[in-house]
Amino acid sequence: MCGITGYIGTNDAKEILLKGLEKLEYRGYDSAGIALENRDGIHIFKEKGRIADLRSAVDSNVVAQAGIGHTRWATHGAPSKANAHPHQSGAGRFTLVHNGVIENESELRAEFLQDVSFKSDTDTEVIVQLIEKFSKDMGTEEAFMKTLRLLKGSYAIAMLDTQTPDTIFVAKNKSPLLVGVGEDFHVVASDAMAMIQITDQFIELMDKEIVIVKKDRADIYNLQGEVIIRKPYRAELDVTDIEKGTYPHFMLKEIDEQPLVMRKIIQAYQNEDGNLEIDSDIKQAMGATDRIYIIACGTSYHAGLVGKQLIEKLAKIPVEVHLASEFGYNMPLLSAKPIFIFISQSGETADSRAVLVKVKEMGHCAITITNVPGSTLSREADYTMLLHAGPEIAVASTKAYTAQVAVLAILASDAGAATGAKAELDVVKELGIVASAMETLCNSKEEFEKIATEYLAVAFDCFFIGRSVDYYVGLEGALKLKEISYIQAEGFAGGELKHGTIALIERHTPVIALATQFGVNGAIRANVREVAARGASTCIISMKGLETEGDRFVLPAVHELLTPLVSVIPLQLISYYAALHRGCDVDKPRNLAKSVTVE
Repeated sequence: MCGITGYIGTNDAKEILLKGLEKLEYRGYDSAGIALENRDGIHIFKEKGRIADLRSAVDSNVVAQAGIGHTRWATHGAPSKANAHPHQSGAGRFTLVHNGVIENESELRAEFLQDVSFKSDTDTEVIVQLIEKFSKDMGTEEAFMKTLRLLKGSYAIAMLDTQTPDTIFVAKNKSPLLVGVGEDFHVVASDAMAMIQITDQFIELMDKEIVIVKKDRADIYNLQGEVIIRKPYRAELDVTDIEKGTYPHFMLKEIDEQPLVMRKIIQAYQNEDGNLEIDSDIKQAMGATDRIYIIACGTSYHAGLVGKQLIEKLAKIPVEVHLASEFGYNMPLLSAKPIFIFISQSGETADSRAVLVKVKEMGHCAITITNVPGSTLSREADYTMLLHAGPEIAVASTKAYTAQVAVLAILASDAGAATGAKAELDVVKELGIVASAMETLCNSKEEFEKIATEYLAVAFDCFFIGRSVDYYVGLEGALKLKEISYIQAEGFAGGELKHGTIALIERHTPVIALATQFGVNGAIRANVREVAARGASTCIISMKGLETEGDRFVLPAVHELLTPLVSVIPLQLISYYAALHRGCDVDKPRNLAKSVTVE
């Protein structure tokens, strides 16, 4: 959600900024722009739409050794060229890009900026206008700090000042931002992958810090002006991980990477004895808790629902799963010794972070399960378990979901040893079987494309049904389908359809049913017959050993507790092909962002 790039050095900034923005497209955006600074002043180019549209608008004759760039996901004001970043102050001295939301922008307008004529509907313009107002009586750094101290909300900022053309002014609070270090240059980026082509050395910024960035140095301060010393770290990213290679879309590439991710997770969590284990401190904390609260959003929430079943069955610890956006404002009564598990692909999810801040203030233990080491949720929690899935670029999550479920299985199994629960799962063996089953499914793309064509080519809606853990996978399948194909899709527990929703079943309504659980196999098939009797076009995806004549696809057999790792892959591929045949932008669906960094 929104992305920032910046460069100051000895090379032409233009192409560096544009390529950086292209690497941030996965975050989701509706407009983009860059500002280039040279001896002639500031040159601003911005467009509604894609980076390709911005490229066409940029004057190739403008050469500059400093600049900032931005991809915007609309929060204040509609997607438009006027609301696109960068924004300038009234006199044009300051030029600024901003991620986040300024919660008190109306109050700041009323108190300080009544005489200012605004050119956009954004909260961002308030920041740059305030800096210009204050700079009339003080230096740029002081005006910058004074403005930041007034802001309430979240921000990641990069700013140019025509009177100090050798500097980029940078600040961060709640929204992610990094400063990259190179030989005779520095960069600014929301994500290391934006600039990994030119440097792998990055300085991590903490909340309410500012950085004065020049080509040969980057000085960090807090808002009180105190100097902070922090060494850069090496970003362990492979450039090939963020390229599509021979694939037409990142989503398809990331679906195919899931067997490899399973094997990477096994390798990462395997001890010298060949068993999978978690950090001893996490295991001890799990053994002492009386209840686990899983906090997550979207796909990660669906993984958390599967995790609840894994933890309760393998570790015998009660688990509650909550949407972060609801939990933060409506916290339930907590148990005496709770542990919180935060699940987030990016580790930057604003709703989850708001909850993390509250529970840490209450003194509770927090574990983050994330794909991104060094992310905000990872830094601020007590413990982190990494997904080892590699960068996920497509907005619709695939390999991160299965990685989350796999890591939750390892957590549940090893925590069971701490609680004295009887071991029910040989995780190494069973995840190995899962990886092989995933490969079989990924090699069955033609079959899933046929299913997508048969059931969804002209569909306006679709229902996914299942019982037990299949219901949770159905929720994820419905989310995938509506995310990228824009087909209205809903996931339901099989028995719930007849409590109201079956009224929506008409002739040829697609209903995709999962049947992977022995205890409820008969019940879910009865639910399928109920909707079929009302005209639905039913598609049953079953597990080997539970199949019956007429099932549309039979999955390779895996341990019953781990079926979500394989049953979700057909749903991912069906959604992919449904979107593809409808001409949708598979990797960058409309209105969506990969990393949701505002509440």
